[in-house]
Amino acid sequence: MAHIAVLGERGRVAGYALAGALVVVADDDAAVRAAWAGLVDDPAGDVDVLVLTRRAAGALPAGFADRDRPLTVVMDP
Repeated sequence: MAHIAVLGERGRVAGYALAGALVVVADDDAAVRAAWAGLVDDPAGDVDVLVLTRRAAGALPAGFADRDRPLTVVMDP
């Protein structure tokens, strides 16, 4: 079963918990970067799809989604 995580500001991501996604609240750039590192470098590889808010994506360096795993997508505003 694929595991989905949603990363970003509380108001934009909280509702995804109702659908069973792992919700990771990160309201500032440092929190986004720390959460991202924890999710993509997880040796267990539990996250298959990672959804980011546009603001969260802006906190990450260019090319952040150039990985085979997890599949990373950015929400439309």
